[in-house]
Amino acid sequence: MQADTLTLAAMGCHPLTVVCAITIRDTRGVEDCLALDDDSVVMQARTILEDVPVHAFRIGVVGSVENLVAIAEILSDYPDIPVVLEPALFEAGRGDEALADEFGAALVELILPQTTILVSDSLEILRLADAGYEGDDEEPELEGDDLARLLALGVGFVLLTDTGNHGPQAINVLHGEAGVISTDARERLAGQFFGARATLSAAIAAALALGMDVPDAVKAAQAFTWRALAGAYRPGMGPALPDRLLGLRSGARDAG
Repeated sequence: MQADTLTLAAMGCHPLTVVCAITIRDTRGVEDCLALDDDSVVMQARTILEDVPVHAFRIGVVGSVENLVAIAEILSDYPDIPVVLEPALFEAGRGDEALADEFGAALVELILPQTTILVSDSLEILRLADAGYEGDDEEPELEGDDLARLLALGVGFVLLTDTGNHGPQAINVLHGEAGVISTDARERLAGQFFGARATLSAAIAAALALGMDVPDAVKAAQAFTWRALAGAYRPGMGPALPDRLLGLRSGARDAG
């Protein structure tokens, strides 16, 4: 939530948050996740939506399948607002394979048909495209049919992240119904980062809220995220965090 807020604000948007779960975490990872009840989630969302015009939705960790059901119902009332989904299946499952599969099934049935752009890696996409996938390969190969299954559900676009598989370049590929729309290849930065994909998906939501179409929003978000990763800092004992405010500080120094 903090990462999304920083990203959205840095890109010129006013973030409006709906808390679905409270995570106990530090820079090294998640210790526990305490889901709020679905009535609380609905009350937060409806209160905001009845007051402020909203121009994009960004969905991350939602805490429970019940919350997914509630979110799906809310989204159905706003079909013209773009939806950016970062599934975070493994954070949602918290190491429980059965729970991750349950989340995946609910996403496929309820959320993906309402999703404008899915931001995910090959492992999560395989889980969503084929609930029976139980491979241990950390870098599985996707086939065209895997993406086609998701797009056939109603997903507008799929941004497959980091297809470079630890090569010299980090490569993101945007897919649509007609096939590959764009490829973004950038120098792979040294070190490990915490929150890169969350930053990317939030930045896409911000760009869509500002009126960009999906390909341009993805392009702008990738540039923002790469700069944030290039300026990453390590405040704790875990991986480095993207510096989402780097551009604002640089702009202030240039102005001064």
